[in-house]
Amino acid sequence: MVGWRFSEFVPGEQSGSDFERLLKIFQELLLHTSGDVSEALSWLTELDKEYKLTTEEYGMADFIQDLIDKGYIRQGDNDNPSFVPSAKMEIGMRQKALDDIFGQLKKSKRGNHSTKHGGRGDEFTSDQRPYEFGDSPENIAVSDSLRNAQINHGIDEFRLTHDDLEVRETFYQSQMSTVLMIDISHSMILYGEDRITPAKKVAMALSELITTRYPKDTLDIIVFGNDSWQIQIKDLPYLEVGPYHTNTVAGLELAMDILRRRRNPNKQIFMITDGKPTCIKKGKKYYKNSFGLDRKIINRTLSLALRCRKLDIPVTTFMIARDPYLMRFVDQFTRANNGKAFYSSLQGLGEFIFMDYKNNKGKRKR
Repeated sequence: MVGWRFSEFVPGEQSGSDFERLLKIFQELLLHTSGDVSEALSWLTELDKEYKLTTEEYGMADFIQDLIDKGYIRQGDNDNPSFVPSAKMEIGMRQKALDDIFGQLKKSKRGNHSTKHGGRGDEFTSDQRPYEFGDSPENIAVSDSLRNAQINHGIDEFRLTHDDLEVRETFYQSQMSTVLMIDISHSMILYGEDRITPAKKVAMALSELITTRYPKDTLDIIVFGNDSWQIQIKDLPYLEVGPYHTNTVAGLELAMDILRRRRNPNKQIFMITDGKPTCIKKGKKYYKNSFGLDRKIINRTLSLALRCRKLDIPVTTFMIARDPYLMRFVDQFTRANNGKAFYSSLQGLGEFIFMDYKNNKGKRKR
């Protein structure tokens, strides 16, 4: 495997039980092995020999038994009788990815992002105003309205009129429909550099962030190589790079088709890729060119960028490369779409994604 770096394990320096410490390492190994429990355990055993991860009181056999007893791995089906990650493990891996990548976030209220627009919204503010026709009864400030009635009419002739009513001001909570595109072309593991594992980790963290903190939002995930297809959140740990070219056009077409069916007016596309488009489909045949920037492929891609712009769907590109000619293409694409682009190292990818997601969420379209 490529792209791994481990430091010496010093007992006592990490918090948590022996099982919890080993579980974190095992989850990381599962991500690198695309969910292969046997291979991940084999690597963990080798690391244990090198770095003394276990103790005489708690060994690898104890850890494996705990994985089974605690429901983190389960027996596969008849086609694959070996152990496989359970749903509990998949959730744990997404939570770990969220902690690793977005760990700097402070805890916040579940569910929404505020906009700067007041009115009939979802979250109360400290401001109040006189009642207006059409205001929701749920927003009426009962105590203050009763106090106004007492002041205006007295206790002996107490009555509550329209003029006595006050309502609590609210903020709108914007909702966002997001499609996350992940490049699984061969270049994501080219030249001995593992780029797909950090991309998977970012996607897992983003999915956990949206589903737990912004439950009103929608997130659809697609992968693209020669073609493009949709996957589920639970499939993210098992993604593998294939012998594919990069058909960005297919990915964008599928993303637009998904967003077209979303009624939410706020829509966006995130695209994680490390290379230029090298493939398009012409009828039932593929047109491929891995050398340089092919104008046929580039023009089709830029045409879709313009179409997204007309539909008010910004595309934010996260480019895992810094080659000048690739950056020139992304610059063209971004200008055509009026979107955003980040040229990021693998380590900075997660932070960039969250920052842009938070900023986009703060906008409310009229």
